[in-house]
Amino acid sequence: MNICKESLSGIGGEIRPGIVHRLDKDTSGVIVVAKNDKAHINLSEQIKNHEVEKTYIALVRGIVKENEAKIDMPIGRDKNDRKKMTVREDGKNAVTNFKVLERYEKDNCTLLEVKIETGRTHQIRVHLSHIGYPIIGDEVYSNGKNKWGIKGQCLHAKSLKFKHPITGKEMKIEAELPEYFKEILRKMGTGHFFLKM
Repeated sequence: MNICKESLSGIGGEIRPGIVHRLDKDTSGVIVVAKNDKAHINLSEQIKNHEVEKTYIALVRGIVKENEAKIDMPIGRDKNDRKKMTVREDGKNAVTNFKVLERYEKDNCTLLEVKIETGRTHQIRVHLSHIGYPIIGDEVYSNGKNKWGIKGQCLHAKSLKFKHPITGKEMKIEAELPEYFKEILRKMGTGHFFLKM
């Protein structure tokens, strides 16, 4: 971004030139940056219309029993803490799908692949915490404590699938898991496949 900041879309303003969507603080992974206003508008429309497939990898506390499930619970601002979001009846529609990649009985953790149908603030973190499986290292929706002492949370935006804003060609961009995330998986004895993510 720093290299081509002069040629990025101006829609995001001086502070966020070209930025089409955001990731929560301490969430690693891939984001899309638009180089011109036309691309920015097109990509924003794809996100608004739920045409962008977002896939995340999450390491949560607890052993998830279901192999896959859908969480369909509305999310809104927490009445007691305005900085937090929570599941509430009068919130906005929010849908999160997940499937188990690996269970770590010894460490009481589960590795999940997560896909979201909506893009509410803190959605994955709120939904998973609400059903009893907070993300490892999440200081807001968990206690942040973890035996590995990591700074940050084990939530990673692995890939985005969307149509190129100019050509219409389907594209998929991916980001490798950060080293601290991989290190935890190594310590738990994960399959080699996950270390390539």
